Amino acid sequence: MQSSATVLVYSDDANTREQVRLAAGRRPAADVPPVTFVECATLPAVLAALDAGGVDVCVLDGETVPAGGMGVCRQIKDEIFDCPPVLLLMGRPQDAWLATWSRAEAAVTLPVDPVGFPEALAALLRDRLSLDA
Repeated sequence: MQSSATVLVYSDDANTREQVRLAAGRRPAADVPPVTFVECATLPAVLAALDAGGVDVCVLDGETVPAGGMGVCRQIKDEIFDCPPVLLLMGRPQDAWLATWSRAEAAVTLPVDPVGFPEALAALLRDRLSLDA
């Protein structure tokens, strides 16, 4: 197993970024490595972090302004080679079709669910890390 995993968290709301960190904890599941977080509040910061490499999963807030997580997801899927899987945070369950349009691998609703979120994050980490092995 990889010694750690890196999760990029994109939201313009510091409270949302904190909810993600707290819900995931140090290790979202026993069978995935501990996670470290890279927090981004702007699109340029997301692109710079992804260009630098080493990100295993992206968590994007669909409610972020001016560049919402759904549009950012679609952009990075087009522009980043071997783009990490994306877990999208949506304001409404009715927006699931937009998550599909954005090409996100998973989506959960806000506020961050302390049970459902770590399960979704762990599933993406398992998939990503098994491909890298």
